[in-house]
Amino acid sequence: MLWLKQLFTWWNGQTLNTRLHTARNGEVVGHDEFGNTYYRTRGGRIDPALGFERRWMIFNGYSEASTTPPGWHGWLHHTVDTPPTDESYAPKDWEMPHLPNMTGTPQAWRPTGSTLNMGARPAATGDYEAWKPGV
Repeated sequence: MLWLKQLFTWWNGQTLNTRLHTARNGEVVGHDEFGNTYYRTRGGRIDPALGFERRWMIFNGYSEASTTPPGWHGWLHHTVDTPPTDESYAPKDWEMPHLPNMTGTPQAWRPTGSTLNMGARPAATGDYEAWKPGV
């Protein structure tokens, strides 16, 4: 069943073509705490069309971009040349753990006054004055 998902969908991990391309042209650079795997072109070869090496990742399970840690995001986008696996980075005590994107789920944040919020809507304050042209 997994191979059917990989054959026909892109959001459940890698597709068949991505798997073949990665096996032929990629080398593993590292893994993050979410189980995502990061690759670059074998040997750091420069892509003639781009002028720099290609870098990509394979999600562990469902493709959720918010599970890319900041260090790996910077490496993927060529902001930094050193992958986080080559650095000694320790999270600061003020850094919070990852929370998935909850948009579209019952756990999504709904501000006060939202029609989807389960509480009573706050009363109008009367400080709004409609715009009138020419006045």
